[in-house]
Amino acid sequence: MRFKRIGKQSILFNHPPKIISTASVVGPKEGEGPLKETFDLIIKDNLFGEKSWEKAESKILQEAVRIALEKVKLNREEIDLFLAGDLLNQTISANFAARQLGIPFFGLYGACATLVEGLILGSVLIDGAYAENIIAAVSSHHDTAERQFRFPREMGHQRPVTAQWTVTGAGAIILAKGEKGPRITGATVGKVVDFGIKDQNDMGSAMAPAAADTIIRNFRDTNTGPDDFDLIVTGDLALIGKTLAQQLIEREGYILGDKFTDCGLLIYDPVQDTHAGGSGCGCSAVVTCGYLLDSMKSGKYKKIMLVGTGALLSPLSILQGESIPGIAHAVVIENFI
Repeated sequence: MRFKRIGKQSILFNHPPKIISTASVVGPKEGEGPLKETFDLIIKDNLFGEKSWEKAESKILQEAVRIALEKVKLNREEIDLFLAGDLLNQTISANFAARQLGIPFFGLYGACATLVEGLILGSVLIDGAYAENIIAAVSSHHDTAERQFRFPREMGHQRPVTAQWTVTGAGAIILAKGEKGPRITGATVGKVVDFGIKDQNDMGSAMAPAAADTIIRNFRDTNTGPDDFDLIVTGDLALIGKTLAQQLIEREGYILGDKFTDCGLLIYDPVQDTHAGGSGCGCSAVVTCGYLLDSMKSGKYKKIMLVGTGALLSPLSILQGESIPGIAHAVVIENFI
């Protein structure tokens, strides 16, 4: 058996877990964007029949899990672990979803990098034969995030051009053993990187250094480079953060070119007035569960690096004048035919 750890921060799996099912549920704004045909469910309004946005977000997460299970005809009892998180205090969306689902649960928090964090942990557990079927899932909601991190929507606060639009959506991925199809062959665990950004309306700049650090570390640990991938996609750097990350990476001699993109740029059309682009746990989740994995199954992409990016702030830390630390984790997904 070959040693699974490679370099300083990366892992190569002996038995790469297969992505056997995915599901994406999005809000009405996301359902008007360029990827609308790739989502499983577009809800009609952000309340989704609930009395609060927070309750709606938890319901969206539960619905994504239900659809993912239904696609492969699995029951909740056949799932060994539910790895999930969100952006709200104490990850209440995931906690309350887990309460309803009744699946053994690890609550995760890596800000908007939580999906990839869950995929790494789930892959380690399946590769190590500690579990057979695992769900990794996340959610976010525009209105809950604005209320917690910035200003309630009712105030009509003017957003600066650096601001991003938190995606209302949830994605769920089921991991299991398998041979053919998309499989997670490797991962790079990121370090917290902080360049001193303090503006909660400029998350892209705060996360870009961590994204660059993780991508460079993956290249160095695995002795690979941009030419070894069909696509390298970050979670939610959006326009400003993606530009900064690309500059930092290319300073180290890795020319990404048009192989580098960001889920926050893919999910919305510029005419939708999201300013810098999309953000939130749900951003990378719904783009991955829809467009990216659909494109792999169709043969458009054979090997991609998915880099979850997160801003590790809280409302309290911002009020206390703290800077915004960034985190980025990466998984390598390859399609086996």
